[in-house]
Amino acid sequence: MKLDRYELKAGDKLTTFEFLSEGTKGKVIKVIQFQEMNYTDLYNLAFGDKSLQTGEIDDKVVTDNGDSEKVLATVVAAVYAFADKYPEKWIYATGSTSARTRLYRMGINKYFEMVSEDFEIMGVIEGEWEEYEKGKDYQAFAARRKKT
Repeated sequence: MKLDRYELKAGDKLTTFEFLSEGTKGKVIKVIQFQEMNYTDLYNLAFGDKSLQTGEIDDKVVTDNGDSEKVLATVVAAVYAFADKYPEKWIYATGSTSARTRLYRMGINKYFEMVSEDFEIMGVIEGEWEEYEKGKDYQAFAARRKKT
């Protein structure tokens, strides 16, 4: 996908990424982590501002820096990088709030045609996983690079 995005700094294993969001509130360090979960081949996508006090991800803060499209495109670029290195792994994502989950769903819907060419995408609704369909109110998502 060729979208305007920020430059990513990646860790050696491509499981941690950082970038600098620049907007109306200034410069904010963002962190993306792919965290191994208790299920085989499943990684949680954690994303948020880097806490200057702890160095950890703060996924509750609302930055409102006016660059949400560019931030989303940067997260998608990290997903592609991780999935290219680990194509057999599933990436699990849900928002830290229902409003954030809604934003993620809107982003998936907006770019669904492009992303679905490269990824298998699943959604969970009422506790059940199913193949992702636009327009449904999913509470969580999972994606894996399609086998070529």
